[in-house]
Amino acid sequence: MIKLEQAGKTYPDGTAAVKDLSLEIKEGEFCIFLGPSGCGKTTSLKMINRLIPLTSGKIYIDDVDAAKLDPNDLRRGIGYAIQNIGLFPHLTVDQNINTVPMLRKWPKAKQRARAEELLELVGMDPGIFIDRYPSELSGGQQQRIGVARCLGADPPILLMDEPFGAIDPITRGRLQDEFLKIQAKIKKTIVFVTHDINEAIKMGDTIALMREGELVQFSDPATMLSSPKNTFVRDFVGADRTLKGLCLHKAKDVMNKSPLTFKVGEDPKKVKARMEKIQMKWSMLTDEGNHFLGWIASDDLSTAKRIRDIIKPPTVTADPNTPLNEALSMMLNSAIGTLSVLDDQKRLLGILTFEMIREVLGQQENQQPEGQGGEGR
Repeated sequence: MIKLEQAGKTYPDGTAAVKDLSLEIKEGEFCIFLGPSGCGKTTSLKMINRLIPLTSGKIYIDDVDAAKLDPNDLRRGIGYAIQNIGLFPHLTVDQNINTVPMLRKWPKAKQRARAEELLELVGMDPGIFIDRYPSELSGGQQQRIGVARCLGADPPILLMDEPFGAIDPITRGRLQDEFLKIQAKIKKTIVFVTHDINEAIKMGDTIALMREGELVQFSDPATMLSSPKNTFVRDFVGADRTLKGLCLHKAKDVMNKSPLTFKVGEDPKKVKARMEKIQMKWSMLTDEGNHFLGWIASDDLSTAKRIRDIIKPPTVTADPNTPLNEALSMMLNSAIGTLSVLDDQKRLLGILTFEMIREVLGQQENQQPEGQGGEGR
């Protein structure tokens, strides 16, 4: 889909922003351009849609030399989102989303329908937001509109330059999760710039790590974590790369899908006897529809007349796609230390324990080769 062959950018003062960058991004792939400030990642991104012209090498879009395409036609076929969003303040949400469709002279009804469709996709009610102006939106809502505008004309390629970089960590995490769900549906080819290694590992299918205009390592996140090419990669990824690798695994991959549970109407004495037999201090309680109600403690069952009276509601729960690093954090903040995994109807799907996560960490440690990485660039 996108191929860079020794692409380079040197400015008139002699500054080489990008040097002989060669890599290939497959159709439907989520590729991260990663690196410290000034490494050339944003310049590389902008060379793809010719916002910055090449001084050497070539870039191909679907096997066509991008330099031979009309730049306006090229850009209208590529969605573009930036950190500062860049919404037009004098245009409504509808008009902002339809920036490119308007240029392509789509019928008004088709534009309106597209705006409604994309607002639904990014989790915003069209009836509430479609005719508002950017000043009437929160930062997170504006960011969602920026993503929707990027998708306005349904382009096959999205270029995203730190689109979630200017918002608070909680909103940022939610937007990352939502965008990954969107990508699972739309399967666009995405080039995404960030300097955040955690964001890169969480979101990317592949990562192009750059330094001083040069590509240092291009691989999938798991390979970058387990086999950093050299000292720079190892230091950039961080000493906790084994823990970072937990985000590559989901709760559904390791959870116990058949945990011991009890129903709300059972006899407390019989429940206590079963728990003591297998040395369980805590167990889960569900209703007849398998909806998770909470936890029960063995010690509380001695005097309880009804299990319902001693239920401890859950403070945190996971869904099947919760990354294990987030699950671990939830477990550390839970009084139980064990995490229930629920579907969107609050039905119990499984359970996560520290032992399960410890086993994944052990497997990752065993996969790291001895003497990995050299000292070169």
